[in-house]
Amino acid sequence: MAANAIDQTRRMLSLVTYLRERPGAHVQDVARAFGITEDELISDLDVLPMCGTSFRGGDLLDIDTDGDRIWWHNPDDVAEPLRLAADEATALLVAARAVATLPGLRESDRQALLRATAKLEAAAGEAAGASSRLSVTFESEGGVFADVDRAISERRRLWLRYYSPARDELTEREVDPIRLFAVGHTYMEAWCRLSEARRTFRLDRVAEIRLLDEPAAPPELELRDLSEGLVQPAAEDPEVVVEVGPGGRWVAEYYPHDSAEELPDGGLRITLRTPAPASLRRLALRLGRDGRITSPPELAESARLAAGEALAAYDAGDYRHN
Repeated sequence: MAANAIDQTRRMLSLVTYLRERPGAHVQDVARAFGITEDELISDLDVLPMCGTSFRGGDLLDIDTDGDRIWWHNPDDVAEPLRLAADEATALLVAARAVATLPGLRESDRQALLRATAKLEAAAGEAAGASSRLSVTFESEGGVFADVDRAISERRRLWLRYYSPARDELTEREVDPIRLFAVGHTYMEAWCRLSEARRTFRLDRVAEIRLLDEPAAPPELELRDLSEGLVQPAAEDPEVVVEVGPGGRWVAEYYPHDSAEELPDGGLRITLRTPAPASLRRLALRLGRDGRITSPPELAESARLAAGEALAAYDAGDYRHN
């Protein structure tokens, strides 16, 4: 089961202290001490060099490994007293206050965050006063994230009302959450009890969520490698050709595709693959005059009819309004 974000943050903070006191520590020993696999430890070590004491990218942790031992080259530099500029202190205080309001946050974590915020306010002086005039509120996705994170931590099942754009409908289902991840948007990977299969849910499409008392018990699954993106079409998936004008070139950036051929008018002829070609009808409606599906013919005709129905409904609505 994947660790939740708060537990991983705790582990990485402890890892910094552990490595500072044990220069040249062996990867195997550190992994055993933290109760994680060596691959999980290496993954943490890949993240730590992007962390440091400045929002502007300076004073980063210079940590690397040869696969056997771990070396931290600048522990004394990073251990110097932290000095924040006014804008850094303001940003940190505003973010800390916002996170403290997240629903689903463990009370012990909330209190620890509030204590740290109070200390930072005292050290920030005038900057703290400026930050108190700013506030950040999370939209519904923040609450959904907190519930999913809690469900993963407590290994509990979730009930969802979820909007499916491919079918343009809300469905109710129970899921066993596996992990949270971000690829452009924030997603939950889970075992769906409705379809009895692994499914991915975008958090901003969750209309309603509820933690259940029933324990989550997803089957043992190999986590997918998402380094190449969330959607990774297979070679056997049906081929679709979309022609877009200059205003629709974004499609090539948003959708994984096999080819994007330049057209004389500055547009593109994009060839892509998808296991569900019908889901691209919504893309055709979104493009409007900026593009059209040209192949396969039955999908092109279906998209044309859907556009005609939408236009007719719009015209009828305008007529009634007038």
